[in-house]
Amino acid sequence: MKEIIDRLTSYNIFNYLLPGTIFMGLGDTFTSYSLIQDNILIALFLYYFIGLIISRIGSLTLEPLLKWIKFVKFAPYEDFVKASKLDPKIEIFSEQNNMYRSLCMLSIALILLKKYDLEWGWGSSENAAIIFIILVGFLVLFLLSYRKQTKYVVKRVKIALENKEEK
Repeated sequence: MKEIIDRLTSYNIFNYLLPGTIFMGLGDTFTSYSLIQDNILIALFLYYFIGLIISRIGSLTLEPLLKWIKFVKFAPYEDFVKASKLDPKIEIFSEQNNMYRSLCMLSIALILLKKYDLEWGWGSSENAAIIFIILVGFLVLFLLSYRKQTKYVVKRVKIALENKEEK
């Protein structure tokens, strides 16, 4: 078990394990579903896998949508690669950016889970409106964080490339 945990990178923890764990924990709290696992090993793998799915859906659907509606604008990939070699912090900021995208998708996934829970009548909540407002608040928070972090990464890429040309 220790070997598995030692092999987890910060990217794996913040982009897969954290969103998966939050999804299962809040999903268990906000819905009638029992999502928490008692077995720590099963929980670790399941939460990681759920987080991986959330992250990939965000990468494949949410990010292109946000680019398409011009909510975020990325630096050209070639510039990003060149600038990353000049400024190693760009990779760290990009990782944080991906975490915000995953947390945006997590918020959407929780909203959909709660909607599904209420529609099928498997659980009703007197606090459904409050839960919905909280989840939409999370979504707005992380969308704005994602946009801000994307701008920051783009700015770092531009500065790194400009500094290279000056030398």
